Amino acid sequence: MSDMPITPSVDTIDYRRRQKIGRIVQRLVIFASAIVVAAYVLAPVSWLVSSAFQTETEIVSIPPHWIPEEPTLRNFDAIFTAGNDEPVTYDTRSGTDPAAGDFIPSTAENLLPSMANSLIVATLVVILNLLVGVPAAYAIAKIRFWGRNASVYFILITRVIPDIALVVPFFLVIRKLGMLDTLGSLVITYLAITVPFTVFILIQYFEGLPDELDKAARVDGCSRLQALIKVFLPLSLPSLVAVVLFTFLTSWNEFLLALMFTQTSASQTLPILLASFTSDFTVSFSFLNAAGVLAVVPPVIVAIVFERYIVSGLTAGAVKG
Repeated sequence: MSDMPITPSVDTIDYRRRQKIGRIVQRLVIFASAIVVAAYVLAPVSWLVSSAFQTETEIVSIPPHWIPEEPTLRNFDAIFTAGNDEPVTYDTRSGTDPAAGDFIPSTAENLLPSMANSLIVATLVVILNLLVGVPAAYAIAKIRFWGRNASVYFILITRVIPDIALVVPFFLVIRKLGMLDTLGSLVITYLAITVPFTVFILIQYFEGLPDELDKAARVDGCSRLQALIKVFLPLSLPSLVAVVLFTFLTSWNEFLLALMFTQTSASQTLPILLASFTSDFTVSFSFLNAAGVLAVVPPVIVAIVFERYIVSGLTAGAVKG
């Protein structure tokens, strides 16, 4: 037999060419779709940040300015000086309009206290959530007891119920306890919302850890609590971070329950106060957007700090074996 090389047929060459072109087109479509989705997600955030550094006149200009022509920090200065004897004031959209009023909304002086309220509530909910949820998840995952499966199903059912359906029962309980218009009312209700999620996520993670770890810790003389603290908590750090992030963001952003249970500035959280800025006769968009930038800073900081654990924590327990 001769050793003549086998040349590919014309049909084979055309098939390979079409296959290569198809891969290139597929990548271009994916890349273009990713750009569209990124623009859709980032455009509002970019406008929020950009407009926070614009004057009121520039922010309502047509066409809008995505990059401030004359960047200013006076919007943030107005936030931190609101309530002082000589607060920062400026012209609004129309300096000749006598109904325009001052630049600062009437409730602006409560912005920083409400931000502190949100931080206090979110922090307490995170701490209490871990203190309650972690032992409960460990007990369900590693201790065999009567009614264990029923407990898991009950936890899942509580997460299916819409939050708005719980407003009236929560309100009656909080009023009976005499805790209306207090931060404690928000802490209690937020725990009822977030603890089932915490327990469900951690159950999946703890069940993915070998039972031999628990048995070895018990042989070494550890109690159940010591085994949880010394063995399982260090291994479940990614899942704990996901729980902390979810709990913090839920408590920080929650609006409906905070609107129902708080009436005064002493207990109102940041979402409620930001909504009140739009109730004035004149809405200052530059001031409102500057306040919005401050509102997103704490969640962004938390996300950046725990970024390396977020993906692994959210997927924890999804695959066993």
